[in-house]
Amino acid sequence: MTPAARVQAAIEVLDRIRAGAATEQALTGWARGARYAGSKDRAAVRDHVFGAIRCRRSYAALGGGETGRSMMIGAVRAVGDPVDALFTGQPHAPEPLSDAERAAGSAPEGAARLDLPDWLVPVFHDSLGSAAEPTALALRDRAGVHLRVNTARISRADVVEVLAGDGVEVCPHPAAETALTVLEGARRVRQGRAFADGLVELQDAASQALALEVPAVGARRILDYCAGGGGKALALAARGFDVTAHDAAPERMRDLPARADRAGARVRIVQGDRLSGLDPFDVVVCDVPCSGSGSWRRAPDGKWALTPGRLDELCRIQAQILDQVVPFVAAGGALVYATCSVLTAENGAQVDAFLGRNAGWRVQSQRAWPVTGGEAGTDGFFASVLTRDT
Repeated sequence: MTPAARVQAAIEVLDRIRAGAATEQALTGWARGARYAGSKDRAAVRDHVFGAIRCRRSYAALGGGETGRSMMIGAVRAVGDPVDALFTGQPHAPEPLSDAERAAGSAPEGAARLDLPDWLVPVFHDSLGSAAEPTALALRDRAGVHLRVNTARISRADVVEVLAGDGVEVCPHPAAETALTVLEGARRVRQGRAFADGLVELQDAASQALALEVPAVGARRILDYCAGGGGKALALAARGFDVTAHDAAPERMRDLPARADRAGARVRIVQGDRLSGLDPFDVVVCDVPCSGSGSWRRAPDGKWALTPGRLDELCRIQAQILDQVVPFVAAGGALVYATCSVLTAENGAQVDAFLGRNAGWRVQSQRAWPVTGGEAGTDGFFASVLTRDT
């Protein structure tokens, strides 16, 4: 496919999304009907589409509309490329611009420049202060690809050579001693020996750092209460914890047994009705459902789907989860509250409210990772380690 044909394909996918299709569904539907498209073509179209979703408001402003065509006109204008070089009307290329399209479009301002919904701008400023605009702008970019080294099997230094044999170039990431940044060959990771042998897992560096914040308490029995896909459970097992994984939606953990087997890790999966019969744990980790605002580069649809009402609902769910897990924490144990959010309502304010409702708890440590780009960049994460005195 030519660069122009890739743009036209992105226009068609974006129009499917605008008509109500989920992003992955729209991309898959296009790919099934485009057997001629190679892997590089599919990757390029995917990058165009996700870039347009991340930058929906600014591209719409620059392109003069919210159709797939207007968005891609805005995307081309955003990087300063000549639109006429791609919108040629040649076979498989977008049609040339009309006079109206040439006259349309303007520089994005305010919330559109930040690619945020209007209501979120003051929330960002209240939560992040002077870092609000840099964070919003960083969320417009593509996230880096990070690997977690399974240090129970191999050192970070030694796995670099294995990855090189897979055609994957990496460098150490400073956020965590287990983390690597992929510099070249990200799409080869899952096909390589290092991944197949359980030597590495795909996991953001800040998420890895969060797992390293979990304190080693007592007999190191740990409950990952909101395990999801199990990335943190596997990271904790690699640290030598005795890990039990639970999730309110057990189907999210369906791949965890296979991943644990590949990694040589032991993770016990327990359904909710069986938790009450277990002894309290030394540590309970709650990586709770949240806005995902720290990871919107990876899941940009979430930025536009979030509403004030949904944020309030998430905060209520988070508070309920915190109160629910109190009985599962042993005396002298720890509760690790975590989100992939940059919003105060889900982070510090949630911890303060928990302490106000529950006596005998104190903050041992608290840390936030900002959304940053580059080789040392991370998603936005928050973690608070709460200890129980009685």
